[in-house]
Amino acid sequence: MQKRVVFNNKVLPYILVAPQIVVTLVFFIWPASQALYQSVLQEDAFGLSTVFVGLENFAYIFTDPIYLNSIRVTLVFSFSVAAIAMTTALLLAVMANRAIRGAIVHKTLIIWPYAVAPVAAAVVWYFLFNPTVGMISFFLKAMGIDWDFTLNGGQAMLLVIIAAAWRQISYNFLFFLAGLQAIPKSFIEAAAIDGASPAKRFWTITFPLLSPTAFFLVVMNIVYAFFDTFGVIHAITEGGPSEATNIMVFKIYHDSFESLDLGGSAAQSVILMAVVIALTIIQFRYIERRVHY
Repeated sequence: MQKRVVFNNKVLPYILVAPQIVVTLVFFIWPASQALYQSVLQEDAFGLSTVFVGLENFAYIFTDPIYLNSIRVTLVFSFSVAAIAMTTALLLAVMANRAIRGAIVHKTLIIWPYAVAPVAAAVVWYFLFNPTVGMISFFLKAMGIDWDFTLNGGQAMLLVIIAAAWRQISYNFLFFLAGLQAIPKSFIEAAAIDGASPAKRFWTITFPLLSPTAFFLVVMNIVYAFFDTFGVIHAITEGGPSEATNIMVFKIYHDSFESLDLGGSAAQSVILMAVVIALTIIQFRYIERRVHY
């Protein structure tokens, strides 16, 4: 039976939640409402002329082949980044959780990439794979691989996926390692005594107990890939070549700040927000059913 928390001062609860409410209003509710308002308007670049156009911006967007392509690119990019980042992080966490010499050093080195700014990380990967001076591109060409991500859309997509996933691995690693260390060792030892192989112990004991952490990271990685990878795309490919890496968040930036289509970009941001909310609801409704708390 849970005890209900009672405050003697009736004003104190509101004071405690006030900072979070202010942050939510200023950084989420207000920008979201402004985007929703601007999405039904047609404005010039200087904001001197505003015309109410209703849903015309949305109608035009869904008939624009470039925007439809950006949806496809975003889905491929986001799920690829989430899959690679989580799989690699889980593997590293399992290895780091073992009692090995220098484990603290290994954990520290794995965590470091998360401190690197997305743009800085993107620049590093850009120079490594640069078709002219890149070290890795030199070895790829030596092996007979014609590498030039500035002309090949598939190679460009592969590069931005690797660059975006590389930084997120550290974030996932922290949570996976914490989740692994929270699992009672007695469960694993009992399974080992019963003769279960390491792989059997992982899939039948460790991973089910780790499923709440994995579910949380699925949501966070999808959101990260949709929103926080703008710097990676902008620094490496700028959406090219031939719109091959033009994800939705980068197209919003291009149409807003370069093409100065304020109404259209606002409508795109509303759609992006709706897509992320829908994906999150689907994850909580269907994937969470397989999570064991």
